[in-house]
Amino acid sequence: QVQLVESGGGLVQPGGSLRLSCAASGFTFSSYAMSWVRQAPGKGLEWVSDVNSGGGTPYYADSVKGRFSISRDNAKNTLYLQMNSLKPEDTAVYYCAKGLVAGPGYGMDYWGKGTLVTVSS
Repeated sequence: QVQLVESGGGLVQPGGSLRLSCAASGFTFSSYAMSWVRQAPGKGLEWVSDVNSGGGTPYYADSVKGRFSISRDNAKNTLYLQMNSLKPEDTAVYYCAKGLVAGPGYGMDYWGKGTLVTVSS
């Protein structure tokens, strides 16, 4: 049974930092690309970042490039998103998602339930 459980969300001030984690189980984590996707209140889904199965070749949306960093620890079956210089427009529910193959860009088949990040003073 594939399970993806996000954690680390909460309320932070503009300019602050937060680190999200996604604990994965039920599949061979090290064989698949992983992604972060977010949904702001009242808006559609927005792809944020992804990384290949080995932790290399990260990709970022222009809106977060230079501020966010994706990484993974395959020995711990965990995906991370380090978020720095947070802005109010980063407020969203953040989801981690499993890729269909080892490389990114080929779709996703499982998502977690999400963790809420609120950036406000």
